[in-house]
Amino acid sequence: VEQLVESGGGSVQAGGSLRLSCAASGYTLSTRCIGWFRQAPGKEREAVARFYTIGVNTIYAASVHGRFTISQDNAKNTVYLQMNSLKPEDTAMYYCAAVDCYSGSKTGLAGQGTQVTVSS
Repeated sequence: VEQLVESGGGSVQAGGSLRLSCAASGYTLSTRCIGWFRQAPGKEREAVARFYTIGVNTIYAASVHGRFTISQDNAKNTVYLQMNSLKPEDTAMYYCAAVDCYSGSKTGLAGQGTQVTVSS
């Protein structure tokens, strides 16, 4: 069974850092592009960061550019999201998903999410 499982969320103060992990099982990450998304209560889902070539080239939302970094470790079959200089507006449920490399649209496989809470 193909599965993505996120971890690493938590509560931090503004200016702090967290690293989220997205571990894949049942398939090899090197065969698909992966993206990170977030959704806060009452807000629309936002695409945060993704690969547009598998595990190599990246693209970020303007709101996180320069603060967040997506990376991939094929040996561990895991994608990471390093989040630095966190702001209260980064508070959301974060989840990873397989995406179309060209469009960034989700292709169906997604994790359950991990909560990130940033206090001021």
